[in-house]
Amino acid sequence: MDLQIRHLEAFVTLREEGTFTRAATRLHVSQPSLSRTIQDLERILDCGLIDRSAPTLTLTANGELFLRRSRAILTDLTELQAEMRALVTVRVGFAWLLPTEWFAATRTRYEEHGGQLTLMRSDNPTADLSNGTVDVAVVRNIRQSTGSIAWRRIGVEERVLAVSVHSDLARAPGLRWADLARHRLVVNTESGTTTPDSWLDPDPDRETVTCRNFDEWIELIAADRGIGVVPALAIHRAPHPDVVYRELPDIPASTLYLGWRRTPEPARSTRLFIDTALTVPRD
Repeated sequence: MDLQIRHLEAFVTLREEGTFTRAATRLHVSQPSLSRTIQDLERILDCGLIDRSAPTLTLTANGELFLRRSRAILTDLTELQAEMRALVTVRVGFAWLLPTEWFAATRTRYEEHGGQLTLMRSDNPTADLSNGTVDVAVVRNIRQSTGSIAWRRIGVEERVLAVSVHSDLARAPGLRWADLARHRLVVNTESGTTTPDSWLDPDPDRETVTCRNFDEWIELIAADRGIGVVPALAIHRAPHPDVVYRELPDIPASTLYLGWRRTPEPARSTRLFIDTALTVPRD
């Protein structure tokens, strides 16, 4: 048997607690198990560490030397672990505009635990999650997902109508969700929240204009190529001089998801971020 970290920890704990009983309790092991560990340690080192003729726990000269070196090694290991964990960064994929308050609270809590995050803008964060480019993803639709990804709902977002300033809909009074069902629709196929099927009675002949990211989507809206529906945070976070955002009383809300790969198991840093994110209120 070779010398292991558990031997060092057992010996240092025994010296700090002063008795096998208290040390075993602190280490969550039985007293006989701790005694065997110390005996194994002395056999590995081929020298006595404890003066067993003394009425109380007393170390031999070799034991005192081993104690000093063990404490130094354990301290170095703790510092090394902290340093290495500080270098680890969890890659968070997102298609556009993260939900401000939720993400700020999540990031603060995660960084309080020593974690670091890297934000990675992506046209298709679900695909990037599947191929390992990112560790977790925040998305607004999971239409392209596979069983290899675990998804958890983290909240809902109110949505608004987006139209060109040149569209009659920019000024039309009394608009309702159903009134939009026949208008040409701009669909972001990668990360958008709205398709023709978002209406209860979809028109099979409805015209659609497709794109692959938010930047293309908003320029198509601005050019009056069609209408769009987008989370309401775009009003303040993504203004455009040629786009009007309108609040309608009955636009269905969209769902926000957090995803991660099922296999391999998420790394400890990723798991910590997931646990942190899922405890931050979103609704």
